[in-house]
Amino acid sequence: MQLLYATAVVLAVFSVGACSSNPVDAPPPTIVPAQAADSPPATSPPPAVVRPLTAHASAAVFDAATKSLVTLAPGADGRSVVTVMSADGGTAAVDTDGVATAMTGSGDGRLFLSTRGGYFRVDLARRVATKVGVDGAETVDFTAIARRADGRLVLGSADGAVYTLSSDTAVAAKLKIFARVDALVTQGDTAVVLDRGQTSVTTINTEGTDSEHALRAGEGATTMTADRAGRVLVADTRGGELLVYTVDPLMLRQRYPVPDAPYGLTSSAGGKGSGLAWVAQTATNTVVGYDLATGIPVEKVRYRTVRQPNSLAYDDASGTLYVVSGSGAGVQVIADAGGGR
Repeated sequence: MQLLYATAVVLAVFSVGACSSNPVDAPPPTIVPAQAADSPPATSPPPAVVRPLTAHASAAVFDAATKSLVTLAPGADGRSVVTVMSADGGTAAVDTDGVATAMTGSGDGRLFLSTRGGYFRVDLARRVATKVGVDGAETVDFTAIARRADGRLVLGSADGAVYTLSSDTAVAAKLKIFARVDALVTQGDTAVVLDRGQTSVTTINTEGTDSEHALRAGEGATTMTADRAGRVLVADTRGGELLVYTVDPLMLRQRYPVPDAPYGLTSSAGGKGSGLAWVAQTATNTVVGYDLATGIPVEKVRYRTVRQPNSLAYDDASGTLYVVSGSGAGVQVIADAGGGR
């Protein structure tokens, strides 16, 4: 029934736009996007080690090849702050020479960050960021980026378009059907779009020319991640739920209440590919690990966190969970995070 309801709602949302006098030009109907809660001050030090990071991080990625955590935050003078944190806690900054809006990793020492007109390709070992322009997109504000299994990049824009690249710079396909592309992830060569204004998730065909399926994502979805078991996890921050999808075809498989403004998401591989889904509750400075293997999320472990736990990352090799503050309260490093299972 939940899946049928979600399908019916999203069809109703899309049909409203079709009723306009000029459906091709009319923007899709939207709601006010949800956002993370303004977390309360921590009343006591959280468990585990907290490393200093004064930047207000908006994203975090762990790179297995260099064994480093990378965070992205707004900077001064029209730039972003990209901080590379090594296993011993040392940090180094990478100059992006512009504003980066989102990032994705390849696991081999490279990162890709969306920006106006294209993206930055970051060599983590050399600490160098190179700007790559996308053909014909010099004035496009790119807001999301993901990398497919075949190595091709997919970028999303502020005006609701998805660009699938055929090379470093060439556009193979452009699909403009969204209000805004707020997040992108991939499972294999399938790209998945999160549109916060429509609170929807949509899969794109491998050619990048059309959508395959679209579903309503709760009452106010904000963040999304892909796990190694072939799932896509979505935080419904306004509705207080963890939503779990599969993509071939797109189906809502699990829907579980997670109170207190869930926002930050990551996953760990674990035994038999099941692992844990990690969800940060921003209203209470808490992170919870859920086992999804039984068909319904089962809470296995929870930790108090640094203030404003907006971003999460996980190192599968060491079993370390990184909780990154969005308010400058640092990076909480929880070793053997799933050990309490």
